[in-house]
Amino acid sequence: MSNIISIRIPPEIKREMDKLKGEINWSEEIREFIKKKIEEYKKKNALQEVVSFIQTLPTAPKGTAQKLLREDRDSH
Repeated sequence: MSNIISIRIPPEIKREMDKLKGEINWSEEIREFIKKKIEEYKKKNALQEVVSFIQTLPTAPKGTAQKLLREDRDSH
């Protein structure tokens, strides 16, 4: 079973939607838009959490990356 939501739109937009009624399934378009927005929000939130976590990590001493690269190259 689905829930029903309602929105208000200006009359000019409704007229334009009515002109395209046979071409576009507005209910499906709006459902898809809402799903995409939810996914966008979840991804943005997850990214913010990762960035916050990374900021809590200790910094490596200067030259660490260079040292590790050299060690890796020399080991082959």
